[in-house]
Amino acid sequence: MSSAETPVSNLNLPNVLTTLRIVLVPFFGWALLVDGGDSVLWRTVACVIFVVAMVTDKVDGDIARSRNLVTDFGKIADPIADKAITGMALIGLSIVGDVWWWVTIVVLVREWSVTVLRLSILKRTVIAAADLGKLKTTFQALALGFLALPLRNPALPDSLETAGEVVFYAAQACLAVAVALTLWSGFEFFRGVWRQRHHL
Repeated sequence: MSSAETPVSNLNLPNVLTTLRIVLVPFFGWALLVDGGDSVLWRTVACVIFVVAMVTDKVDGDIARSRNLVTDFGKIADPIADKAITGMALIGLSIVGDVWWWVTIVVLVREWSVTVLRLSILKRTVIAAADLGKLKTTFQALALGFLALPLRNPALPDSLETAGEVVFYAAQACLAVAVALTLWSGFEFFRGVWRQRHHL
């Protein structure tokens, strides 16, 4: 019997990795906010958790496509896992003062509105991730990953103070690019949906 005739089990490696990302979200948020975000150790742990989540995001998608393990569960859970970990990062970093709240609100409104719309039309219309969206995700992951580190913590050695400041502002620049790409790719997504639904 061919794989097209046999339903793919939800219990597969890509879905396990996706579930792992969801499970990591509260641990990531807790590590980021220990001592109000002033713990060098736990901010570093938070960064490691975020990197693991981003790596598994790439790996599970590649495995699912290469081994024909794409499932309805994965189609729904994968974007939710992605938005949960990045949303937690943005909210946590806004709480500790490393990201402006307006940035977090704008990005989250765009991300979740696109995700909800994508899932709502999943059965009827396929909207593939555009290259612009992938570029946005890359800049966003770089920015949030580095900002999760204790880059401006007074407890850091003096020798790392300048390096921390440089990385902090480089990460902020990446975040600014990510926000611009977030808005533009969101506009292109909604325009694409409108055109498909109106057969233009």
